[in-house]
Amino acid sequence: MEQKLSTRQKRILKFIEAFIGNNGYPPTIREIGEAVEIASTSVVNYNLNKLVEYGLLARSPEVSRGLRLVGGESPKEVPFKVVDITHLVQIPLVGKIAASAPVPLPGEDFGYYYDDDDIIDVPQGMLGKHRQSDLFALRVTGDSMIDAMVADGDVIVLERQNIARNGDMVAVFLPERGETTLKKYYLEGSQVRLQPANPTMDPIYVDADKISVQGRVLAVLRTLH
Repeated sequence: MEQKLSTRQKRILKFIEAFIGNNGYPPTIREIGEAVEIASTSVVNYNLNKLVEYGLLARSPEVSRGLRLVGGESPKEVPFKVVDITHLVQIPLVGKIAASAPVPLPGEDFGYYYDDDDIIDVPQGMLGKHRQSDLFALRVTGDSMIDAMVADGDVIVLERQNIARNGDMVAVFLPERGETTLKKYYLEGSQVRLQPANPTMDPIYVDADKISVQGRVLAVLRTLH
């Protein structure tokens, strides 16, 4: 039976289609909300559930990017670009990073625990055209980025870089503290605000010349149990 979609639902569906076409993987709830100007993630979630009910979308609610277009009558069937899991990229899992209040981590190289034997396989479609040699992965400890769909135990894939743009989620080394942390980066005058995505936690303010950006987050991987 053909369902009549609201204007909001049509915009959401169109954005998901465009995002998948451009990136090869689906958007997060927060990315959908930002694109269609819905501040509440619960409102986005409601409309996604309606699209599932109408047979236009399938979703895995426990996964950050667990959306899949399935086509339908209204609107016209849309193409879905599936991430090619047969083309896997091997990325070193080099240690852990705190997504909480920064904590000292032992180790000579930016506080990470290194284990050269740890390798993870990631679909190329999740990584775009970034050079494999520039990529590394870290396991997250803590929950300061939970509202950015990064939970304790997740693995993040990062691109090595020492600069960041406002809003980037980055791994940052704080030399004066000997600490590492995962936060969103905002340059504000001579200071950098390291912003958690958890309303119970306060931002960290550091002089811009006293931090070292180690990498920008490209993907989040989660294992369901």
